[in-house]
Amino acid sequence: MDVYLVPVGPQRYELYCEIPDDEPEDPAGEPPKGFFKRQMHRFREMLAEAERDRRSGTVQEAPRGWAARVRATTLRWVAHAIAEQRLLWHLRNQQSACLHFPDDMTEPASVNELRDQLGHDFRKHRNWLAFHSVVLVVTTPFLFWVPGPNVIGYYFLFRAVGHFLSLRGARQGLNETAWTYRPCEPLTELRRMLTLDPVLREPRLHAVAQALRLEHLVKFFERSAVSA
Repeated sequence: MDVYLVPVGPQRYELYCEIPDDEPEDPAGEPPKGFFKRQMHRFREMLAEAERDRRSGTVQEAPRGWAARVRATTLRWVAHAIAEQRLLWHLRNQQSACLHFPDDMTEPASVNELRDQLGHDFRKHRNWLAFHSVVLVVTTPFLFWVPGPNVIGYYFLFRAVGHFLSLRGARQGLNETAWTYRPCEPLTELRRMLTLDPVLREPRLHAVAQALRLEHLVKFFERSAVSA
């Protein structure tokens, strides 16, 4: 697993990696048996559709009715949260990983930054897991009284499970994963772009993304970078 320590500010970094999307379920397959499994199956289908729309950037007609708007907004938010937590979810199964860091910083500094971020993620997801677990227990009885897939109820289910998986990923990265460290000149080039005008920065940013073979790095950097 390759993880990149991306400079997004004069003294700020974000961990970044690109994980292939999960394989879609076979649409010709029979729906699973059981009420809860069927509802979860339908919910996963809606999530997959929402994430495909987010990644493609397709503009769709605004849904009609308050229930449809709530559903669409919830699914868009969940799809975005999936993208943000995918690194930690994937890390929980990794016995080894490589951290690529800007070559104008020392390896010990990159180690400290990695551990600081994973430690922060561990504490954050531990606290949120406790909160959403309580909410999930309170809202679970209402799942059986709402016709169709209960998006709001499944939202809390997603949050609880998502924080649990992220917690495991952060703990794995801190305690179990064998890390190697590799200086990376293109990441240093990203630091030099922080103060550039967006028009001048764009072609250089695409060149870095191409050199690193990271398809979505441009959008991530533009969203996360903080100009000096």
